[in-house]
Amino acid sequence: MSPPAGPPGLLPLGLAYLRIGLTGFGGVNAWARQLLVEEKGWLTEQDYAETLGVAQVLPGPNALNCAIGVGARFHGAAGAAVCGLALFAGPMALLMGIAALYDAYGDLPWVRAVLTGIAAAAAGMVLGTAVKMAQKLRPGLPLLLVGLGALGMALARVPLPAVVLGLAPFGLLAAWWGLRR
Repeated sequence: MSPPAGPPGLLPLGLAYLRIGLTGFGGVNAWARQLLVEEKGWLTEQDYAETLGVAQVLPGPNALNCAIGVGARFHGAAGAAVCGLALFAGPMALLMGIAALYDAYGDLPWVRAVLTGIAAAAAGMVLGTAVKMAQKLRPGLPLLLVGLGALGMALARVPLPAVVLGLAPFGLLAAWWGLRR
Protein backbone atom coordinates (compact mmCIF):
# COMPACT_ATOMS: atom_id res chain seq x y z
CA MET A 1 0.00 0.00 0.00
CA SER A 2 1.50 3.35 -0.99
CA PRO A 3 1.80 6.18 1.54
CA PRO A 4 -0.61 9.11 1.40
CA ALA A 5 0.19 11.80 -1.18
CA GLY A 6 0.60 14.43 1.53
CA PRO A 7 -1.72 16.77 3.33
CA PRO A 8 -4.09 18.72 1.10
CA GLY A 9 -4.58 22.45 1.50
CA LEU A 10 -7.76 23.74 3.10
CA LEU A 11 -9.28 24.89 -0.22
CA PRO A 12 -8.65 21.58 -2.08
CA LEU A 13 -10.02 19.67 0.91
CA GLY A 14 -13.15 21.85 1.02
CA LEU A 15 -13.66 21.50 -2.74
CA ALA A 16 -13.22 17.73 -2.44
CA TYR A 17 -15.97 17.56 0.19
CA LEU A 18 -18.21 19.83 -1.89
CA ARG A 19 -17.72 17.36 -4.75
CA ILE A 20 -18.34 14.40 -2.44
CA GLY A 21 -21.57 15.97 -1.22
CA LEU A 22 -22.79 16.73 -4.73
CA THR A 23 -21.93 13.33 -6.22
CA GLY A 24 -22.55 10.98 -3.30
CA PHE A 25 -26.23 10.27 -3.84
CA GLY A 26 -27.25 7.63 -1.32
CA GLY A 27 -23.70 6.71 -0.38
CA VAL A 28 -21.50 9.63 0.54
CA ASN A 29 -19.00 7.44 2.38
CA ALA A 30 -18.48 5.35 -0.75
CA TRP A 31 -17.65 8.45 -2.80
CA ALA A 32 -15.51 9.92 -0.02
CA ARG A 33 -13.42 6.76 0.15
CA GLN A 34 -13.06 6.68 -3.63
CA LEU A 35 -11.92 10.31 -3.79
CA LEU A 36 -9.77 10.53 -0.65
CA VAL A 37 -8.07 7.13 -0.86
CA GLU A 38 -8.02 6.04 -4.49
CA GLU A 39 -8.11 9.26 -6.48
CA LYS A 40 -6.31 11.84 -4.32
CA GLY A 41 -4.21 9.50 -2.16
CA TRP A 42 -4.61 11.80 0.85
CA LEU A 43 -5.45 8.85 3.13
CA THR A 44 -4.51 5.20 3.16
CA GLU A 45 -7.19 2.53 3.15
CA GLN A 46 -6.44 1.89 6.81
CA ASP A 47 -6.65 5.62 7.70
CA TYR A 48 -10.03 5.93 6.02
CA ALA A 49 -11.37 2.73 7.59
CA GLU A 50 -10.33 3.92 11.06
CA THR A 51 -11.84 7.38 10.56
CA LEU A 52 -15.07 5.87 9.25
CA GLY A 53 -15.15 3.39 12.13
CA VAL A 54 -14.95 6.18 14.69
CA ALA A 55 -17.54 8.19 12.75
CA GLN A 56 -19.98 5.28 12.82
CA VAL A 57 -19.92 4.83 16.58
CA LEU A 58 -20.45 8.53 17.31
CA PRO A 59 -23.92 10.03 17.42
CA GLY A 60 -24.98 11.91 14.31
CA PRO A 61 -24.64 11.31 10.58
CA ASN A 62 -21.71 9.04 9.71
CA ALA A 63 -20.73 11.07 6.66
CA LEU A 64 -20.63 14.33 8.62
CA ASN A 65 -18.67 12.73 11.45
CA CYS A 66 -16.19 11.33 8.94
CA ALA A 67 -15.85 14.67 7.12
CA ILE A 68 -15.18 16.42 10.43
CA GLY A 69 -12.61 13.77 11.34
CA VAL A 70 -10.79 14.09 8.02
CA GLY A 71 -10.90 17.88 8.13
CA ALA A 72 -9.60 17.98 11.70
CA ARG A 73 -6.84 15.53 10.81
CA PHE A 74 -5.40 17.90 8.21
CA HIS A 75 -6.38 21.39 9.43
CA GLY A 76 -7.76 21.20 12.96
CA ALA A 77 -11.00 23.03 13.78
CA ALA A 78 -10.91 25.06 10.56
CA GLY A 79 -10.63 21.88 8.48
CA ALA A 80 -13.44 20.23 10.43
CA ALA A 81 -15.73 23.22 9.83
CA VAL A 82 -14.86 23.56 6.13
CA CYS A 83 -15.34 19.84 5.40
CA GLY A 84 -18.60 19.64 7.32
CA LEU A 85 -20.07 22.73 5.69
CA ALA A 86 -18.84 21.80 2.21
CA LEU A 87 -20.27 18.31 2.50
CA PHE A 88 -23.80 19.62 3.07
CA ALA A 89 -23.89 22.96 1.20
CA GLY A 90 -24.58 21.57 -2.29
CA PRO A 91 -26.92 18.77 -1.25
CA MET A 92 -28.92 21.15 0.94
CA ALA A 93 -29.56 23.43 -2.03
CA LEU A 94 -30.50 20.45 -4.23
CA LEU A 95 -32.72 18.97 -1.55
CA MET A 96 -34.68 22.18 -1.18
CA GLY A 97 -35.36 22.20 -4.92
CA ILE A 98 -36.24 18.51 -5.02
CA ALA A 99 -38.56 18.90 -2.03
CA ALA A 100 -40.46 21.62 -3.85
CA LEU A 101 -40.78 19.38 -6.92
CA TYR A 102 -41.83 16.36 -4.83
CA ASP A 103 -44.45 18.48 -3.10
CA ALA A 104 -45.92 19.30 -6.50
CA TYR A 105 -45.51 15.91 -8.27
CA GLY A 106 -44.86 13.26 -5.57
CA ASP A 107 -48.15 11.43 -6.07
CA LEU A 108 -47.34 10.43 -9.65
CA PRO A 109 -46.60 6.66 -10.04
CA TRP A 110 -43.44 7.19 -12.10
CA VAL A 111 -42.01 9.49 -9.40
CA ARG A 112 -42.51 6.74 -6.81
CA ALA A 113 -40.88 4.18 -9.15
CA VAL A 114 -37.82 6.41 -9.63
CA LEU A 115 -37.43 6.85 -5.87
CA THR A 116 -37.66 3.06 -5.34
CA GLY A 117 -34.88 2.54 -7.89
CA ILE A 118 -32.69 5.16 -6.28
CA ALA A 119 -33.11 3.50 -2.87
CA ALA A 120 -32.04 0.13 -4.31
CA ALA A 121 -28.97 1.68 -5.95
CA ALA A 122 -27.98 3.34 -2.67
CA ALA A 123 -28.18 0.02 -0.79
CA GLY A 124 -26.01 -1.60 -3.45
CA MET A 125 -23.40 1.14 -3.14
CA VAL A 126 -23.15 0.67 0.61
CA LEU A 127 -22.70 -3.11 0.23
CA GLY A 128 -20.18 -2.65 -2.60
CA THR A 129 -18.08 -0.25 -0.54
CA ALA A 130 -18.08 -2.63 2.42
CA VAL A 131 -16.87 -5.49 0.22
CA LYS A 132 -14.20 -3.32 -1.41
CA MET A 133 -12.87 -2.09 1.95
CA ALA A 134 -12.87 -5.62 3.40
CA GLN A 135 -10.79 -6.91 0.49
CA LYS A 136 -8.06 -4.30 1.05
CA LEU A 137 -7.83 -4.50 4.82
CA ARG A 138 -5.75 -7.12 6.58
CA PRO A 139 -7.70 -10.31 7.18
CA GLY A 140 -8.14 -11.74 10.62
CA LEU A 141 -9.97 -10.69 13.73
CA PRO A 142 -11.11 -7.23 12.48
CA LEU A 143 -12.91 -8.78 9.51
CA LEU A 144 -14.32 -11.50 11.74
CA LEU A 145 -15.71 -8.76 14.02
CA VAL A 146 -17.29 -7.03 11.04
CA GLY A 147 -18.94 -10.28 10.05
CA LEU A 148 -20.16 -10.98 13.57
CA GLY A 149 -21.55 -7.47 13.86
CA ALA A 150 -23.38 -7.73 10.54
CA LEU A 151 -24.79 -11.14 11.44
CA GLY A 152 -25.85 -9.93 14.87
CA MET A 153 -27.74 -6.99 13.43
CA ALA A 154 -29.18 -8.71 10.35
CA LEU A 155 -30.14 -12.12 11.71
CA ALA A 156 -30.48 -11.70 15.47
CA ARG A 157 -31.81 -8.12 15.26
CA VAL A 158 -29.31 -6.94 17.89
CA PRO A 159 -29.37 -3.12 18.11
CA LEU A 160 -26.27 -1.28 16.80
CA PRO A 161 -25.25 0.14 20.22
CA ALA A 162 -25.28 -3.36 21.74
CA VAL A 163 -23.19 -4.73 18.84
CA VAL A 164 -20.67 -1.89 19.18
CA LEU A 165 -20.38 -2.27 22.96
CA GLY A 166 -20.21 -6.06 22.74
CA LEU A 167 -17.55 -6.20 20.04
CA ALA A 168 -15.51 -3.13 21.09
CA PRO A 169 -13.31 -5.04 23.58
CA PHE A 170 -12.41 -7.53 20.85
CA GLY A 171 -11.65 -4.69 18.43
CA LEU A 172 -9.38 -3.07 21.00
CA LEU A 173 -7.67 -6.40 21.56
CA ALA A 174 -7.16 -6.84 17.81
CA ALA A 175 -5.69 -3.33 17.50
CA TRP A 176 -3.39 -3.93 20.47
CA TRP A 177 -2.29 -7.27 19.03
CA GLY A 178 -1.61 -5.65 15.64
CA LEU A 179 0.60 -2.99 17.24
CA ARG A 180 2.68 -5.65 18.98
CA ARG A 181 3.55 -7.39 15.70
